Amino acid sequence: MRNEHMKAVNEIIGAVVKNNISVAAEKWLEEFSQAQDQATLLARAFVMLPRKTGKLPVAISEEQQAVLDAAGFGYISSWTIDRLTRVWLLAGLDPGDKELLFSSVNPLFLSAEVNEAVALYSALPFLPHPEIWTKRCAEGIRSNIGSVLEAIMENNPYPAANLDEAAWNQLVLKAFFTEKNIKLIVGLDQRANLLLALTLVDYAQERWAAGREVHPQLWRLVGRFINPEIFETLKTGLQHYNQMEQRAIALAISQSDYQPAKDYINTFPELKLALADGSLNWNSF
Repeated sequence: MRNEHMKAVNEIIGAVVKNNISVAAEKWLEEFSQAQDQATLLARAFVMLPRKTGKLPVAISEEQQAVLDAAGFGYISSWTIDRLTRVWLLAGLDPGDKELLFSSVNPLFLSAEVNEAVALYSALPFLPHPEIWTKRCAEGIRSNIGSVLEAIMENNPYPAANLDEAAWNQLVLKAFFTEKNIKLIVGLDQRANLLLALTLVDYAQERWAAGREVHPQLWRLVGRFINPEIFETLKTGLQHYNQMEQRAIALAISQSDYQPAKDYINTFPELKLALADGSLNWNSF
C-alpha cells in the first residue's frame, strides 16, 4: 500500500521537476535513470545535479499542489528545484536490492555538504525500505547545522513513523533547545509519551531557574501525563504571571484526566473563562 502511494507521489514530483528544469537537464536525468550502473554513478550525479537544474524556488501548479497537499507532501512547494530533484532522484532508485540501495545512498550522508545533507534528510520519507534509514536519521538529530535539523524536524513525516522512542524524544527535546518551529513537527501529539513529558518538565524547571521563559508548546506534550509530581511543576508555572505560559499550562491541564489539576485551574477566573469559551488551542501559541 505504501509503495503504491509513494509511487503516485513520486510521479507528481517528477512532473513538477520536469516543469522546472531545462530540456538539457531533463535529458541528463533521463540518461541517469536509464543507466544500468546507477549505483556507481549516483554519487557523482548527486553532487553535479544543481549545476544542471539551477537553484531557483520550485514553481508548482494549483492542481499539483492540491494532489501533494492531499498526500501530505504539500510542504515541498517551499523547496528549491535542486533540493526537490535530488529527492526525486533518490526516490527513483531501484528498490529491489535493499543492500545495494543502502550501500549506494548511505555514503552520500558521510560526504555531504550542507545542501546535500538537507536533501538527503528531506528524502527519507520517499526512500524505499524506510526501516534501514533509522540509524542515519537518529545520527542527523545530533547535527549542529540549523538547516539540516529543520530538514529532519520540520514537515518531515519520517521520524514520527520510524524512530524508536529514545530517538524521537531526542528529536523533540533538541527542537526546543534549538528553537525550531515545534508546530511543524509531524506526529507531535501522536508520539507524546511519559518519558518525554518528564524530560520536558525537567527542562522547564531548568529554564525557570535561569530566569528564562518556557516555550508554550512544551506543555502540549505534558498534559496527558500529569501526575502529582508534574502537577507541582505546573503550579509553579501558573504562579509566574506570564499570560501565554499560564494559558498553555491551562490548556494542557484541560486535556488531562488529573482532577486536582483541573480543580486548581478553576481558581484562576481568567483561565477558567478562556477554557470555557473554547478560544484556546495549540495553534494559539
